[in-house]
Amino acid sequence: MLDGLLTFFASHHAIRADKTLRDAGLDSQLIPGPKDLSPNCGTAVRFVFAERERALALLAERHVEVDEVHAYTPRTDGWRTRPSWRKGRS
Repeated sequence: MLDGLLTFFASHHAIRADKTLRDAGLDSQLIPGPKDLSPNCGTAVRFVFAERERALALLAERHVEVDEVHAYTPRTDGWRTRPSWRKGRS
C-alpha cells in the first residue's frame, strides 16, 4: 500500500525521486501534490511509508532534495465524482 507521501521544493526532484525509488525496486507513484501539504511544488511521490528509511537513504545518496515526508491516506469520499460548478464540466 502506497501510504507515504514525499513532497518537494521542485518538480524535477519529484521526478528523480520516483525514478530512483522504482530503479531500486520500491513501489512509488508520481501524483499531483496536495496544496495543503506542500504549496512549493505541484508534484509529489506516493510510496510505502514502512520503507521510508530506505527510501530517504536512497534519495540522499542521489542528492534528491525532499521537502517533507508524510503518512498519507487518499480521500475516499468521492469528491472527484461530484458535479462541478463550472459550466461544461462534470
